[in-house]
This record gives sequence, structure tokens and C-alpha cells, in this order.
Amino acid sequence: MSTETYAEWLRARDDDELRALFSCRPELITPVPSDITALSSRASAPSALSRALDRLDRFALNVFEALLVLPTPTTRDDLAAAVGADVHGPLDRLRALALVWGPDQELRAAPGARQAIPHPAGLGPPIREAFASYPSDRLAMLLDDLGLDSVDAIGERIGALVEEAGPEARAALDRLAWGPPIGKVDGARRPVTLVTASSPIERLLARGLLVATDDRTVTLPREIGRYLRGGRVFRDLETTAPPLDGTVRNRSLVDRTAGGQAFTTVRTVEEMLDRWGIDPPGVLRSGGLGIRDLRAAAVRLDLPEWTAALLIEVAYAAGLLSRSGDYDGSGTGGRGGDALWLPTQSYDLWRLQDTDRRWVALAEAWLRMDRVPGLAGERDDRDRLINALSDEAIRASAPQVRRSVLAALTDAPPGTAPTVEGVYAHLAWLQPRRGGTLRERLVGWTLREAEALGVTGFRAAAAHTGALLAGEGAAKALLKVLPMPVDHVLIQADLTAVAPGPLVADLARELALAADVESTGGATVYRFTPESVRRALDAGRGAAELIDLLSKHSATDLPQPLTYLIEDVARRHGRLRVGIASAYVRSDDPAVLGEIMADRRSDELRLHRLAPTVLASRVPRAELLEALRQLGYAPVAESPEGSVVITRLDAQRAESAGHGTYEQARHAARGSGPDVSVITAAVRALRAGDEAARVSVPYGAPPRSPAAAMVQHLREAADRGARVWIGYLDQQGQASSRIIEPARIEGGFLTAYDATRAAIHRFALHRITGVADVDGSG
Repeated sequence: MSTETYAEWLRARDDDELRALFSCRPELITPVPSDITALSSRASAPSALSRALDRLDRFALNVFEALLVLPTPTTRDDLAAAVGADVHGPLDRLRALALVWGPDQELRAAPGARQAIPHPAGLGPPIREAFASYPSDRLAMLLDDLGLDSVDAIGERIGALVEEAGPEARAALDRLAWGPPIGKVDGARRPVTLVTASSPIERLLARGLLVATDDRTVTLPREIGRYLRGGRVFRDLETTAPPLDGTVRNRSLVDRTAGGQAFTTVRTVEEMLDRWGIDPPGVLRSGGLGIRDLRAAAVRLDLPEWTAALLIEVAYAAGLLSRSGDYDGSGTGGRGGDALWLPTQSYDLWRLQDTDRRWVALAEAWLRMDRVPGLAGERDDRDRLINALSDEAIRASAPQVRRSVLAALTDAPPGTAPTVEGVYAHLAWLQPRRGGTLRERLVGWTLREAEALGVTGFRAAAAHTGALLAGEGAAKALLKVLPMPVDHVLIQADLTAVAPGPLVADLARELALAADVESTGGATVYRFTPESVRRALDAGRGAAELIDLLSKHSATDLPQPLTYLIEDVARRHGRLRVGIASAYVRSDDPAVLGEIMADRRSDELRLHRLAPTVLASRVPRAELLEALRQLGYAPVAESPEGSVVITRLDAQRAESAGHGTYEQARHAARGSGPDVSVITAAVRALRAGDEAARVSVPYGAPPRSPAAAMVQHLREAADRGARVWIGYLDQQGQASSRIIEPARIEGGFLTAYDATRAAIHRFALHRITGVADVDGSG
């Protein structure tokens, strides 16, 4: 009866209330139930109830548990008295989730709720239910020993029975009073009487204050528990979440700090992927990134290992990084384990975007990804190392925890940076059924990762944090706090260049090519060396072009030592040209070739003179180039046509990542709930299905009609624009009822709007068993 009346209560909800229910519990429309009765069954299923309870805060959950403790039905006033607080707000929330139904004078919990929470408020089952497991003869012996007629009488004499049991027994009861109401005792089912009971537990069992549920378990009945609590349901009732207190900083400082870190994040990811495009790390047999490659990346980027792992995982989640196409997922790679981690083609598109949009792509990928960078370097339950980019780093709860933490930070007073413990306590109130060691660690990791990415500043919510969480406007908000990039450097006589801030993208790339980063921080220091200058020349830059670039972007006059360095390297650069003989060496200066021939270290090159300006070698060109450089020369490669070949390695790319490009990642981050149109269609289909079920009640099975009369009836309904009820057989021969609006009949098919499915459908006429008007005539 309870399930039927629950379904009737749902049926009485208006469409707006049903849409609100589906918005709160989207799993109820996957797929859409056939009618309201099916919806009520699904809503009261254990898995659905558990997911709904997971959405409750501590106050609403306590109110719901109190409802389960009180007699059914109960009133709102009795419920408020039991918890000692106004329950109007929590009740509205519980009704919206369809966990509580009925008017204020007859409140009931959804069917199945008592099975979903076996010990509400930490209380055991009622006395009558607790003693149901006792054999009738043992129960009769217990009642005779106590001089009682029924187990209900035990609840009426609790005070006297507790007093008779003695202070030691009362202390044992107190340990179970506030839950859990179950204890472990050896020989719990041993027969005891008031006379034979010697221990405190035996005295409690003999008086029915504890119930033996099996040989090792005793349970405290609900009525005894409430008596011990002094009639209260909860010891402490928290009606509001703990405040998020912490260090308070200037809001402008928080925003600027977060903006600066966001800029750094974008540039660091770009630098890392540029390097990996030329010198990519390999893919482990397990599919992850080796610990040595992670450490090498951390050293190269001057970052802690956990930060490097974070940026790598975020780049992968954003679709900017992927395995090379020859990786077959078997752990060996398609070329004997030669699979590589490479930037994707989407990375090249990402680089063309403005800094604010590039950061949003990274931040949204981090917010939605189920990978946990904090696990990299740790060991799993089987003592196996967890590598970055491996499947072992996946935790399904990570996205939900990140969103919850950011939501908590945005709810805190502006500029407040709460502690990890404070955030966890706040979330524990908001979602008390979701907890555990992993969740606590995820909260800590989320706070430090958000700060490292520039989502927050000093662990306080920034101006763009809320916009990122909402899924729109983050780029616009970030743009206001991003540091303005500078287009100049301070070049000094000691062959260093100081960038007083973040550089514009083009200058940053050119400077990274011609100089080595010596230190980072508020200002970045670059150092020019013969090797770095030669690197730029190898990449196709000319000496004059390089000097002109540096002069244009230097806030000071270009120092002579740097000019001399560039010109000296350029003077020697290309004087030697290496071709294929297997390889040859050509120079306009015969004396240089004579110097090489006279050098004993060149014996291994097996050189011989073809002409005064040409040397030939059997060594491959790449090896010859490297050997001459080790001898102190600066050769360049030459094509068969005699032009200079740029010897810098070409950047490699993987195919676009299978887990989505950064544009797809942005779309996925905008919300996981069902679309409004989907919810509206679901409500309409439910109403139609309910109407079909109602029409079929007087007749039982779907309608049956002669074929000719059926077709004529459908034609008339199409002309009138009327709704009709049809019986229809699917491909397996299963009969079903449909409420339809016929449109036309042609070619043996009926085209109609299927109100039951909320879609246009073509019905084969030979499968329609009958037709009737919705009002029952036909």
C-alpha cells in the first residue's frame, strides 16, 4: 500500500515539480520510465535512494533519519520536536528529492528508505522487530522470567529494568547508546535468566535490554536507546555548515597572484610540450610515464615533481598530449616498445589562442578529469608504483571533490584562505555520506593544485574561480588580472638578459632558442653561450637577424661582448659544410681542411681529400657533423644542391588524443546534468505513459480491432487531430500500449507522434493489434 500511495503522490505533482525532481536526480530518467508507477519503483530502489541520500547535507540527513525513527506517519511538529530545530527548509529539500512525501500532518519516508538506512540516527531496530529473530519458546521464557505479557511491555519498564541491571550494565548500555547500536560478545545466544545472569551483559540479556541477533552479536533496541539518550534523537545537531575561517588577504592581491600563476602555467605547459615535441619521453609498458622522465621534466622546468605531474596530467586531459599512434595499448608499443608521449595536433591549435582562453582550456580539463596527479610516485595496494599518465592514477570521485572544494572556497568570505582541515570539515557537513581517507587527501591535493594552476591565489578564491566553476565567463574574468606581457629585456655585459616580467609569446620563443634559462622567479634570467647562439643559427637564424632582434627588444644598448659572441660564432658557423659521400666536408678555406686532416683525432673519420676545398668520409653525415663539433668546429649540413640544411630536429606530433581535444574538453566541462529540453520531454513521456496505463485499466490488455476498421479509425483520428490508444507488437512479438496522434497513413505505415515516447515514430500497420479513443470508445 505504501508504494501505491507513494506513486499516487508522485502522480499528483505538477510538471514543474517533476522537472525539479529530475534536475535533482537525473539518474531517474536514464532511461525514461514508462509511467509514474515505474518512476516510483525506480525512485525507491536501493541504488537510487543511496545516490539521493548522498546529496543531502548533515542537517537534512538528520531530519530524514529522525523521520525514520518516529512512528509512521508523523507530523512536522513532532519531527521538529524530535530534532529540536525548525525543519521547514530540510523538508522542502527532502520533498524535492522525493525522499519524503505526504502533507505536513502525515509525513512519510519513501518506500525502501528504512532498508537504505538500517540504523537511523545510530539507533537499533524497534523492540518488536529486534525480538523477531528469537524462537517462540525462548521469547516466552524471557517474558515469563520478567513477568511480562509481551515485548512491548519491556519498553514500558525500561527505567526499572535498567536500574535493576546495576551500574556496570548501565555503563555497557551507554557505550551503545549513541551508536552504532551493535556490540560483539562471545556466546551471545547462551540461555540466561534473572537468577543465572552473572556478568553485566548477561543481566542485560536476561532483562531484554539487549537482544542477541546471532552467536557473537548483540543489538540495542531503539526504545532503550532513546531512553538512554534522554528522549533526544541526536546528541549534537548542526543546522549550518562550519564556517570557513582562515587567513584573510587583500582581494586584489589574491586576484593578481592567481592571474600571474595562471600565466606561468600556460607558458610552462607550452615550454614542456615544445621540448617533448623534439625530444619526447617513451611510454611505459604499463602505459604511463616513467619516473625518470617525470623527474627530468621537473628539473628542466624547475618545478617540484608533483607540480610537473600535475601539468603533464592536465595537458593529457585537455587533449594536448597523447601517446604516439603506434602504441597499441598492449604495453609493448607497435614498434617493440618505441611508443612516445607527444604533443597532439590540437596543441598547435591551442598555441594560437590568447593566453586567457588557453588557460581556461587547461583549468576546465583539470576540473573535470578523473585522474589524480597527487598519486604519482606512490604505491598501490599491491605495492606497485603508480606512474603519471597511468590508469592506476584514476579515481572516479576526483571531479566531484574538486568542484565541491572550489564551491566551498567561493562561499567563503572574500580573500579567505581556509585550512585543509577547515575545508574538509565544511564538506563533511555538506556531504556527510561521502568521506574517507582518500577524500580527505583529495581535498588537500585540490587546494594545492588549484593554487599551482592559478585557479586560486594564496588558496583563496579569485575573481575567475566562480566563473570557472559556473562554466562561463572565466576567460573574461581572468583577462582582467593577467599580468601584461612585456616586449623588452635588459641585456647586460656579462652575456645575460633579464626579462622583468612575462614576455610576449614571439620574444619568449626566440629568446629561449638563442639563450639558456639561468633562473626563474619574479624576473627570468637568460644566458647567452656559444652553444645557445649556435642553436639559433642551426635553426635558420642569421647573425644579423639575431643581432637586430635583440637590439629591437633590448631596453639597453646591445653590449659589445654579446655582439662579438654572435659574430664570432656566426663567422665559424657554416665554414664547414657536410654532405653525403657517405659524407663530405667542404670549405672555401683549404687551410681549415688541412688543419682537420692533420688532427690525429680525425683519424676515426677516415677522411681523404677530394680537392683542395673538399674532404670525403665514409662516416654518415650526422655522425660526421657531431664529430667535427666535438673537435671544436661549427659545421652545418649541406643539401645536394649546396644550400644549408637546418639541422634542428623537427617537432613531432601525435594524432589528436582519443580522449578529446581541448575544445571538446571545454564543452564537457560546462555541466553534466540533463538538458532542460530532455527533462521536459521526459515529463511529457511520463504523462503520456501514465495516460496509456490509465486507459488500459478498464480493458486490461491493449485494444484489438478488425484490420479494416482499425485503418479507418486511424484515418479519422488523423483528420480530427485526435489522440488514440493503440496496441502494438514489437519485433519480438511483445505487446505494448501507446498513446499516439496519427498524422498520415501510406505504404503500409502509420506516421504519428508517440506521446508515450515523446517522439515522431513510424508504426507498421500489420503490427497494430487494435485502436481505441483515449476516452475509451472505439
